[in-house]
Amino acid sequence: MSKDSPTILLTGATGYVGGRLLPLLEARGERIRCLVRQPRNLGDEAQLVEEVVQGDVLDIESLHKALEGIDTAYYLVHSMGSRGSFENQDRIAARNFATAAREAGIRRIIYLGGLGDDDDQLSAHLRSRHEVGAILRESGCTVVEFRASIVIGSGSLSFELVRALVQRLPVMICPKWVGVQTQPIAIEDLLAYLVAALDWDGTESKIFEIGGPDQVSYGDIMREWAKQRGLRRWLISVPVLTPRLSSLWLGLVTPVYARVGRKLVDSLRNPTVVKDSTALKEFPVKPRGLTEAIQRALINEDQELTQTRWSDALSAARGLRNWGGVRFGSRIVDTRAIHADVPCDFAFAPIRRIGGQRGWYFADFLWTLRGWIDLVCGGVGIRRGRRDPENLRVGDVVDWWRVEEYEPNLKLRLLAEMKVPGRAWLEFEVEPEGDGSSIRQTAIFDPVGLWGLVYWYSLYPLHVIIFRGMLHRIVKAAQREQQNSGSPHRVAS
Repeated sequence: MSKDSPTILLTGATGYVGGRLLPLLEARGERIRCLVRQPRNLGDEAQLVEEVVQGDVLDIESLHKALEGIDTAYYLVHSMGSRGSFENQDRIAARNFATAAREAGIRRIIYLGGLGDDDDQLSAHLRSRHEVGAILRESGCTVVEFRASIVIGSGSLSFELVRALVQRLPVMICPKWVGVQTQPIAIEDLLAYLVAALDWDGTESKIFEIGGPDQVSYGDIMREWAKQRGLRRWLISVPVLTPRLSSLWLGLVTPVYARVGRKLVDSLRNPTVVKDSTALKEFPVKPRGLTEAIQRALINEDQELTQTRWSDALSAARGLRNWGGVRFGSRIVDTRAIHADVPCDFAFAPIRRIGGQRGWYFADFLWTLRGWIDLVCGGVGIRRGRRDPENLRVGDVVDWWRVEEYEPNLKLRLLAEMKVPGRAWLEFEVEPEGDGSSIRQTAIFDPVGLWGLVYWYSLYPLHVIIFRGMLHRIVKAAQREQQNSGSPHRVAS
């Protein structure tokens, strides 16, 4: 990477879009500087950044340092999560950024706003998005403003709201906005536009409307999501739910997103469709349709699950811990760790031998009972056992589980093939810790519909007893393994 290459400033790197844009910019070999309020929130992504500057768009003094020597800046911030007037805070932030950018001689600002017709009595949210774009253009810099509708991807607020409603409610009494037309875009395609804007050869500010090829209603998005998740949902539209009542209803069924969601729901009454297709001619992006976008969202979630280290994820999810586990997207995660005063190979030995004739180390009669229940319900039961009592490989059967990922002495992830209202995984990770090892056990459940949630939470107390007992017995088995080998043995702390 050349030291003379232009530097990019990325704001919003800890947010949904910015966090996914960062590795794409790094893959291009760009020199990146991130402006963040809390640098620690970047986590492992900080390794991709040339420089991290602590600051706030509401503090103009911090912007001068952040913008020094910058060629192109991404403006991906908003104040929807604030407790005060988000419109006023967005206005102040945009003016600060425009002023600092003009003084620093920034060549280009790339900004993500929202679709919507200015003549259509826009909601406060969409009106603020358009106003921010106008303020940024007053800086005199070339502003590339992308206007998008609902973004299809795990973590997108509007998509998570839609998904949460479908997951929880078999029958939905829907307000009129469920029938409003929108033009969703997949997160991959949105990111492709943001990256392509770096190579755009225009010199004057321009607004580009972007979206996938499908113009659909929010109800259509709900039905497609339900279809791909194998859910039957009934949507009954009524005219009496005002935006205010809709926001209260939203808060009841999706409390995690309530504060921001209540500010967002008012904008759902505005059609957000592409009326100017210039972006398709100016950028080499071919957006995918709704069906494929949702398919990709599900695939990406599975990839993120595979790459997740739950010790890091839980550290980043401060404040999200609650009874029943932690929510990551649609998944519920229950994880615990224990120290073992044995090396990793001894700590992992009982894990690789789990199941089959050896059993599950704790409450085997309950595991057997669960297997018989599964068999009666038409599932695989517990009779399949194991291919080999000592060794595992990806694809192996372990009773009603299948080995999905296996790294000797490091990691084992099992995918459940029993009858459950969703998808379930059981994962074990071993890593060095002091003079011994840390064994982390994680249960992951991706519930389907309301029955999936009922299943998880009703069995959670029993799961806690079983999984804790199993983890302690694994430690004892590891200690015996070391003792029988003749290696020095220490009592677990």
